Amino acid sequence: MIPTDPAERAALAGEYVLGTLDARTAAAMRAAIETDAGLRAEVEAWERRLAPLVDTVAPVEPPADLLPRIEAALDARAAAPARVVPLARAPRANLIWKVWAASASALAAGLAAFMLLRPAAEEPRYLAVLQQDRGAPAWVVEASPSRGIVLAGAVNPRPVQEGRVLQLWGLAPGAAAPVSLGIVPPDGRLEVDPRVLRPQDGMLVEISLEPPGGSPTGRPTGPVLFIGRLERVE
Repeated sequence: MIPTDPAERAALAGEYVLGTLDARTAAAMRAAIETDAGLRAEVEAWERRLAPLVDTVAPVEPPADLLPRIEAALDARAAAPARVVPLARAPRANLIWKVWAASASALAAGLAAFMLLRPAAEEPRYLAVLQQDRGAPAWVVEASPSRGIVLAGAVNPRPVQEGRVLQLWGLAPGAAAPVSLGIVPPDGRLEVDPRVLRPQDGMLVEISLEPPGGSPTGRPTGPVLFIGRLERVE
């Protein structure tokens, strides 16, 4: 079922373009796009925003044994009594293949690209995806000198532990301690004035779990749940 919440629809459209949906959900998306102009526009917006990523990632040849392994897996499934359900092919397959073939940092940039800032052409832009591990992108961060650091939202929204809050932190290269960037609101979006902390290439951005009102010490007191590093994207 296609959600009605705008944020959930945008996230679902992004997953559809990236090819990370399961076959059933992808099929539902394809059917909905035919009649839902708003959802179709979300998908097209993702495709436009992800397209520049192709220029930042060099094509990589797949492993030599990949095709034999795929064929062997298909043969095994064909021999099994269960009905085989083909995986849905996501749009922009070449783009998704290049993203798959890139490094983990390039993949993170691809997941973040759907919310790219649009500052002046000469101004540097930075992106980060905060993760618990390299396979679980969770939060998108955008930054530019004029706008500051922006927590754009959760890639995979998760409930916050009752009686606790999430707090955003920035650690500039060479700094001894992180700077609090504020409490993460329920909608997951937080804009930080550049005067609080000017974004830099290589800056660490973290989200920790804190008591209500945030850390009482000026440093993370709870576990750091998500962490990532700002990288310049132009």
